[in-house]
Amino acid sequence: MTDAWWRTGTIYQVYPRSFQDSDGDGVGDLKGIEARLDHLVALGVDAVWISPIFPSPMRDFGYDVADYCGIDPRFGTLADFDALLAAAHARGLRLLLDFVPNHSSTDHPWFRASRSSRDDPRRDWYIWRDPAPDGGPPNNWISDFGGSAWEYDAATGQYYYHAFLKEQADLNWRNPDLRRAMMDALRFWFDRGVDGFRIDVLWHMVKHADFPDNPPNPGYAPHMGEMHRVLQLHSTDQPEVHAIAAEMRAIADSYPGNRVLIGEIYLPVDRLMHYYGRDAPEVHLPFNFQLIDARWDARHLAALIADYEAALPPGGWPNWVLGNHDRPRIASRVGKAQARVAAMLLTTLRGTPTLYYGDEIGLADVAIPADRVQDPRELREPGLGLGRDPVRTPMPWNGSAHAGFSTAEPWLPLNPDWRQRNVAAQTADAGSMLALYRDLLNLRRKHPALAIGDFRLLDMDGDVLAYERRHGDERIVVALNLSAEPQRFVLPSGDIVLGTLPGHAEAGVLRGNEGVIVLVA
Repeated sequence: MTDAWWRTGTIYQVYPRSFQDSDGDGVGDLKGIEARLDHLVALGVDAVWISPIFPSPMRDFGYDVADYCGIDPRFGTLADFDALLAAAHARGLRLLLDFVPNHSSTDHPWFRASRSSRDDPRRDWYIWRDPAPDGGPPNNWISDFGGSAWEYDAATGQYYYHAFLKEQADLNWRNPDLRRAMMDALRFWFDRGVDGFRIDVLWHMVKHADFPDNPPNPGYAPHMGEMHRVLQLHSTDQPEVHAIAAEMRAIADSYPGNRVLIGEIYLPVDRLMHYYGRDAPEVHLPFNFQLIDARWDARHLAALIADYEAALPPGGWPNWVLGNHDRPRIASRVGKAQARVAAMLLTTLRGTPTLYYGDEIGLADVAIPADRVQDPRELREPGLGLGRDPVRTPMPWNGSAHAGFSTAEPWLPLNPDWRQRNVAAQTADAGSMLALYRDLLNLRRKHPALAIGDFRLLDMDGDVLAYERRHGDERIVVALNLSAEPQRFVLPSGDIVLGTLPGHAEAGVLRGNEGVIVLVA
């Protein structure tokens, strides 16, 4: 399986509202993505993952799906999608969609039928429970967006469960008819030629059959958000989810071309590993989000990497992520200088890297004025820093009006430095973050040691993280200074094929914020 494209390749996430607007409404769309595919080719990625584009009332910006087999008119049409898919394939790019199987919009015809009567055939397609003896919610489960996860329906006298907004009703995956309908939705897109899926909140999909209370979280503090008042012991990561993931995998494997499934799973590493599959194969890549929350020092990262590598099951392929549409951008977390070092880390570790749009030009989180806030998470729990709008701002393409993203005012503000920090400006600058990412991804293509080679951490002192990648006779050493101060490091004999700073590393020293890749002689 070492020839599977998703092992050697790099995945690029597009947030479609913010990539490129083609029709002047200030919101990105499918034709806009198609118009910018050549940027992705020049960057050197292998696949494009597009966040949800299905019909939706957009209460959670596409993660509230009203039709699993269509395209939202804001983004275009099925014909536009087919054209985008063909254009991507013509350029050698794979295209992945974002499947949202845990919940649907309450505007979905399935939920409207389910809500219409306790006797409706689709009643059991969602999770309905009688009130508690006092008339309140059935248990203490809390929505990830704050407040009770149960919404009362007066017409039928029961509560329905929603792990997120009350407009996002959780589907009942214990119902075989619902399960078949959702698997058919997967097949619909695979039949159309889609190369794979990222599966939203996979670990949420099955709940404990008896709906017991979740235990209180002894480590809770208000700044964490209300969802953390309890530990999601019974509302997530239930054993029955693995048979569902295995069925999805069997469907993907039944199609030619190495279709891939990637699972969104925020769990400790030992439990994350179960989603590779124990009794049967499950998702190819359970997302590994550890770098997003990691303390940025060499010894901590070295231990994190070693523990993750050691935990992988036989045949399990690693993957790494620095950011996504829900979490603060890497340039804001570690600073712009270290973001270059982080780029080298992401692209040289063993495993498949996923790159979030805009990170290739060093975008940072954008402050959103109160009157421009769109994200329901921020609107429901304001001021805690949980809002996701700052990482979803429009891609700045050039120095023209609205940064070349649109001919109209964008749906979210641009980064304040867009006139300087944009794709066109960085394309013309050999020392830019974009140039660095292009060089890094080119090296991954050129050197099998970086794409599929073995991995070995090197013993280091100070704040240097160093490791060796080896494939056949090819040996590469990566050394990263995770601090702003010079660090002692004796480079192996060989050629420095790429560095994060201009010029060459000094003998025996890594400059502050410097990373180097050495092709060992």
